[in-house]
Amino acid sequence: MTAAVAKPSETHLHLAGELLTPLPEGALWWARERVLVVSDLHFEKGSAFAARGQMLPPYDTAATLAVVERLCASLRPKTIISLGDSFHDRAAELRLPDAYARRIQALTGAHDWVWVEGNHDPDPPQHLGGRATKTLRIGPLVFRHEPTGEAGEVAGHLHPAAKIIGRGRSVRRRCFASDGARLVMPAMGAFTGGLNVLDAAFAPIFPEGVMAFALGQERVFMVSNKSLVADKPAGARWRR
Repeated sequence: MTAAVAKPSETHLHLAGELLTPLPEGALWWARERVLVVSDLHFEKGSAFAARGQMLPPYDTAATLAVVERLCASLRPKTIISLGDSFHDRAAELRLPDAYARRIQALTGAHDWVWVEGNHDPDPPQHLGGRATKTLRIGPLVFRHEPTGEAGEVAGHLHPAAKIIGRGRSVRRRCFASDGARLVMPAMGAFTGGLNVLDAAFAPIFPEGVMAFALGQERVFMVSNKSLVADKPAGARWRR
């Protein structure tokens, strides 16, 4: 698979015949349908950790919301699809500050917002607006949280990351993982980790091999397969 022809500042990719734009913020833009896809926002992960005694700065929800708001202001999407694990746990809505709830309600009120159910949040809070579904199909594409390997699928859940070797050093970045028939989104949540795309968990989804589109500061970069390396120790599994 190769990236589609793009402007110097953009990387495009083809999926099931559709032209999509992976964005450096970790979102996916489907211009023809004016659909913005975000995944694994994990709102209130910081407060969940704090409740267990691991004190993290309580600003992850605000930071993640700010990214989504900026994208909405610049792209003006008709539909926003949040691909599951939008909230870190079932009690996240109880910890969500009122100011953040109002910001979410403003987004769901301004757009056709679709909450795809995730394993962390099977029942998104109704009072925040939007509509919930397990799977959403638009044209040749199907959107769900946990990837199955279906052709035309856009999924999340695995938080793909690429470790890249070049010029004597290595860098690890969140990435989009795709083979031209299906795609797994990076996690957008401020405190979310990542699973190396060479991990065995990706093999059933991409049986012919995977290509990584790594997030840079201002654009997304297609990564050559030969530049990808596994995390050490080999075979170690990341836990969400």
